[in-house]
Amino acid sequence: MKILYGVQATGNGHISRARAMGKYLAQAGVQVDYLFSGREESGLFDMQQFGNFQLKRGLTFVTLNGKVSYWQSVKQASLLQLKHDINSLDVSRYDLILTDFEPITAHAARRAGKRSIAIGHQYAFLHKIPMQDANLMTQLVFKHFAPAQTQLGLHWHHFNQPILPPIIDETGDHSSVKPQQVLVYLPFEDQQQVISWLKPLTGYQFSLYGPGLEIGTQGHISTHPPALAPFKADLASCSYVLSNAGFELISEALQLQKRIMVKPLQGQMEQHSNALALKQLNLASTTDELSSQHIAQWLNSNQARRSVQYPNVAQAICHWLLQGATDSVASLSQQLWR
Repeated sequence: MKILYGVQATGNGHISRARAMGKYLAQAGVQVDYLFSGREESGLFDMQQFGNFQLKRGLTFVTLNGKVSYWQSVKQASLLQLKHDINSLDVSRYDLILTDFEPITAHAARRAGKRSIAIGHQYAFLHKIPMQDANLMTQLVFKHFAPAQTQLGLHWHHFNQPILPPIIDETGDHSSVKPQQVLVYLPFEDQQQVISWLKPLTGYQFSLYGPGLEIGTQGHISTHPPALAPFKADLASCSYVLSNAGFELISEALQLQKRIMVKPLQGQMEQHSNALALKQLNLASTTDELSSQHIAQWLNSNQARRSVQYPNVAQAICHWLLQGATDSVASLSQQLWR
């Protein structure tokens, strides 16, 4: 089997899922070519696993100081380039196109009549799940941005819908947990503002990861640029996770039984809906604004750690693919949630 795997590179969560899926596809001897879009090459890191991958411009949302800037997003979009990349992508030699909300591979597969399967959190929004600020435009985006013949939506709960548990990139790291250690990942915020919020909270040790940061120490705050291995190590050893409301990091933090607080990216329906789901499921604390006081109240609260244990979804999906993906998505969903 030969697969073309398209990955939306705007967020690290899409790439993390591809890492997990790629390990099992490689173990099964499947030949996989990867295409990433939505981020400049300079913003990618630790990509050795994906070999000689293709990188395209694609489409992405631009964020400024914790908010989606729709004007800048439209301004930077190049629909002519997107159309060219779709029309020029040769998918004839592939048996299957996988897409994790990546539009070029998805639309190229549709144009060529190739079999296509979509995997990702965004496809869960095609079902009746908790949503906030949803409207006709958001539903059109989820349905048409990166379409496929079969969609595997992922979420923290099934909500009585044919969706799957999260794909988690397991590292096998079982470091001892440090009770006062806090992992902070707020990539859409101004990082100097984040540091100012953390400075008064001297009773805790913070590991702050974010774009533009350098490796350094400011008292009880250690700063890091995005990097896979140290981030995974700090995630394993921390007791608390403070982040935006992206899907993949929260999934890993839940699996590791961390105490979590999320601040959804303003103007981003998916993140607001994620925060709503976490609140309804009683899995994490949520806030619409951050300050030293907000963070201190959360750290000093009696929030309990929820015990959540998800199955190996990446391995199950790979087995399902190798068996011809003949079982229905509903059947696969029932098996995994069982």
